[in-house]
Amino acid sequence: MSFSINAASFLMLSVFAIAAFGYILGRITIKGISLGTEGVFVIALIYGGFFGVHFNSKFVIEEVNYASQALKIVENLGLVFFVTSVGFIAGPNFFKNMKKNFKSYVLLGFVIILSGGLAAVLCIFVGRLIESGTPGYDPKQLTAIVTGLLSGALTSTPAFSATKEAVSAQYQDAVTVGYGIAYLFGVIGVVLFVQLMPRIVHADMAEEVRKITHVETGDVAKFKGRLLEFDDFGFTPFAVAAVLGILLGSVKLFNFFSLTTTGGTLLISLVFGHFGHVGRADLMPSKKVLETFRELGLMVFLIGAGVSGGMSFVRYFKPIYFVYGVVMTLLPMILGYLVAKFVLKLNLLNILGSITGGMTSTPALGTLIHVAGTSNVASAYAATYPIALIAVVLVTQLLVRVF
Repeated sequence: MSFSINAASFLMLSVFAIAAFGYILGRITIKGISLGTEGVFVIALIYGGFFGVHFNSKFVIEEVNYASQALKIVENLGLVFFVTSVGFIAGPNFFKNMKKNFKSYVLLGFVIILSGGLAAVLCIFVGRLIESGTPGYDPKQLTAIVTGLLSGALTSTPAFSATKEAVSAQYQDAVTVGYGIAYLFGVIGVVLFVQLMPRIVHADMAEEVRKITHVETGDVAKFKGRLLEFDDFGFTPFAVAAVLGILLGSVKLFNFFSLTTTGGTLLISLVFGHFGHVGRADLMPSKKVLETFRELGLMVFLIGAGVSGGMSFVRYFKPIYFVYGVVMTLLPMILGYLVAKFVLKLNLLNILGSITGGMTSTPALGTLIHVAGTSNVASAYAATYPIALIAVVLVTQLLVRVF
C-alpha cells in the first residue's frame, strides 16, 4: 500500500488545513483582541515559512516551478469573491457618501501615500549612512529594496509590479526582497490598527455605527412590480459583475496604470449595488449569499497571499529592513488618522475605512467590517482606494528615478 498526492489535491489539502487551524487561532481572544479571520493569514505565513520548500516541490513540471502561479490563482479568486461582495453590500450608500466627503477622501489618500513616500526617503538616507563603505554596497540596490519595502508596507501589488518594471533587470530581485519583508507587517499592522484604535479612543461603537448609517442612508432604487430573478440566489448578477470588473481592471491607462482586479470589481459591484436593477432585471444577490462570499473570499485571499508572503519573509529577512517596513506602515496610518480627525473632522468609522483604502489593505477592510458590524465602512475604503492606488504607483516610480 502506498500513499501519494498530486499537485491539485495537495493545494486543496493545504487550503483547507490552513483555513481550519487559522479559524481556531482567530477565535483566541486576549484582553478583548482577537485575530478573527486574520488568524488564517498568520497560519498561512507559518505554513509558507516552514513548508514552502515542500510546497514548491509539488508544483515542478518539466523543471518549471508553478507554485507561485498556483498561489496567485488562489489569492485572486478569493480577492474577487471578497471585493465583489463588499461592493454589492456598500453600493446603496456609496455615492451619497462620496458626494458628501469626496474632497476629504482625495486629500486623505494623498496624505497617506505621500507620508509613506517621505518615510521611504528617510529610510534611504539612513540606509546610506549605515551601509556606505561596507563591502558590496550599492546605492541603487538599496533604493530598489526600500521601494519594494514601501509597496509591501502598503500591500500594493500594482506598485510592486510598477517598481520592478522601473528598475533595471539586475535590481528586480532587490525589489522582490523588500516587498516580501514588509508585506507581513503591512497586513498585520493595519489589521491591528483598525482593531485597537476604537479601544484607544474609547469609542462607543454603537454610536459610531449610527453616525455612519445616518450619514450614508441610501436605498436601492425601488421597482414597482416583480423583478426578474435569474436564479434563486443572485449568482448570475454576481458573476456578471465579477467578469465586467476583471475586464475593467485589466485596462491600462498611459501604458502603466490600471485599476487592477480589486479596483475594477469593486467599482462595477458598487454600481450594481447602487442601482439594484436594470428595468425588470434584478442585479442584487441575496444578503446571505453576499455575506457568505465575503467571508469565503477573504479567507481564500489570505491563504494565497499568506503562503507566498511566508516563503519570501523567511528567505530574505533582515532586521533593519523589517524596521524600515514597520516605519513605512505606521507613519502613514498615524498621520492619516490625525489629519482625518482634527483637520477633516471625519467620524471614526469613516476615518478607519479611509485608512484601509489609503493603505490599499483588503484584509484590514475585512477586519474593520467585523469590528464595526456593518459593511458601510467599505464606502470610505472604496472612495480612498483609487486615489491611493494611483499615488503609490507614482511615488514608487519617482523614488526609483530620483534616488
